[in-house]
Parts: sequence; C-alpha cells; structure tokens
Amino acid sequence: MKETTYKYISHFCSKLGEMTLASDREALTGLWFDGQKHFPRGLEEAEEDDFQPVFDDTRRWLDIYFTGREPDFKPQLRPVGTAFQQWVWQTLLRIPYGETTTYGAIAKLLASETDSSSMSAQAVGNAVGRNPILIIIPCHRVIGADGNLTGYAGGIKRKQALLQLEKADMLFGRL
Repeated sequence: MKETTYKYISHFCSKLGEMTLASDREALTGLWFDGQKHFPRGLEEAEEDDFQPVFDDTRRWLDIYFTGREPDFKPQLRPVGTAFQQWVWQTLLRIPYGETTTYGAIAKLLASETDSSSMSAQAVGNAVGRNPILIIIPCHRVIGADGNLTGYAGGIKRKQALLQLEKADMLFGRL
C-alpha cells in the first residue's frame, strides 16, 4: 500500500470559512480552505482524528492568528512537493508578518542564492500557488509587481482579508 502524507484529517472553522487540516501523524502536511483551488485528492481515504497533537498546535496557531496577532510558534510542518516548490515555500516562511513581497522579488532572491543570472517569476508563482499549507506558509503575502492581489488558491477576497488582518504593509517588504 502506498504511503500517504494525508493519513489523518481534522477541520477548523475560521473567520474566512471552513478549513481542512491534514497530518502524517508527526507534522502538518496540509491546510486548505474547503473547496479552494488545488484542493487535494486522497483526503477521503484519511482517517478523521481531531486528537492529533499537531492538529491541537495548528488550531492554537490559527486561533491566535485570527485575533490579529502574530503567533510566536509554528506547528511542525511537512509540506510535500518538488525540490523547487520546497525551496520556494521555505522562502515564503521568511516573509515577515504584516509585510508583502512580489513574485519577482522572490525570483531575484532565489537567483542570487544560486549565483544564477535569473529565475522565472512565473515559476515562482506556480510554486507559490501549489502551497499545501495556507496561511502558516504565508503565500498570501506575495502580490503582483504592480501591487495587485493576484493568484491566491483560497480566493482573492480571502487574501485581501488576511492581509488586512495582518495590517500588511503593501509597499513590498524585503526578504
């Protein structure tokens, strides 16, 4: 039998809608708004279990976050993706609470970290859009070069609400 990263699931009712949490028992492997773009397949095979310690940590993190405060901890995270996606997602974790950056700025940073002359902002955008752990891995803090809110799998209205909750600086913070 194939090993899955979604062994257990639980649910969380946020201010912005119902969310599904997934775990491999040791770490959070997914956090999605129900029905969002890129909602994963295979969750129906996962066991419903509200008592996983990582789910308790995640719900505590979300409770703090949705009061408009920055949590001072993160649950154990284990997003599954390609090496490039992992690299981009780790970079997203470096965007400070209440700040934003652009796809192009991330591409430029990643290029500099590999001594490459350039990196595709579109490739970065594709990886950002496949982030399986919304909010905690803050893909909502990435905006278009012109300041427009673009491409959030949970929906643009939710992205806007999350940035407002954080009182985000829309002047493209630095990574």
